[in-house]
Amino acid sequence: MSSISSISSSLATTYSQLSSGKAINSASDGAAELAIIEEEDAQVNGLNQGADNMAQAQDLLNVSDSALQSIQDYLQSIRELAVKAANATVSDSDKAAIQAQIEQYKQGIADIAEQTTFNTKSILDGSETEYSLATDANGNSTTISTTNATLEALGIADFDVTGEYDISVIDDAIEYVSSALSSTGAQSNALDYAMNYNSYAAYNLTSAKSRIEDLDYPQAVSEMKKQQTLQAYAYMMQKKQEEDEEKQSRILLDTSFI
Repeated sequence: MSSISSISSSLATTYSQLSSGKAINSASDGAAELAIIEEEDAQVNGLNQGADNMAQAQDLLNVSDSALQSIQDYLQSIRELAVKAANATVSDSDKAAIQAQIEQYKQGIADIAEQTTFNTKSILDGSETEYSLATDANGNSTTISTTNATLEALGIADFDVTGEYDISVIDDAIEYVSSALSSTGAQSNALDYAMNYNSYAAYNLTSAKSRIEDLDYPQAVSEMKKQQTLQAYAYMMQKKQEEDEEKQSRILLDTSFI
């Protein structure tokens, strides 16, 4: 009976492996191997989540980039008007009209800086400019940054062509935004490299895990057939033993009446 029970247990394990496609389904199939598989699962999950985190950070940078491009357009328009106002043929009333247009552009910049958000976070008003990202399951992280694009940060809050003014103030603001755009692009590229590394590392870990975990179907089917044959043989031998014992009992019983 013990041999039949052992064979049945082995056969049940093989059936479980064939149905799941995995050689390791529980600690009884290999405690050390299961520990390795679970550790690699944690690493793969961490790498994949890190890639998702960085993809969201890229989305944030893309929003920032688009907003900064709009601010840059406003600044170019303000500079054009400032150059126009510098012409000696422009009257004071013309300058007042030009300044009114500049004020509209400045308000447009202020609105962008105040209203540009990502997942409810304001990203250009200076209230928060650095964001930490978990990049894997080991506690590694990276940081991305945005810029303060308010009128005060740009240095143009009080820019006014109706009095004495310096166009270089606008040039400095344009350079400031250009630098911020360059930083945004560089950070996005760095995230691309990091995400590619995560994908490559996750692929290799998954391959390593598969070599331990995945079932060799031909071998498993062969093992199943062997166990089925052994089980059938064990049942046959058990039945023969029971018949022999029953026959022996009848002989002893008949002998007792002689």
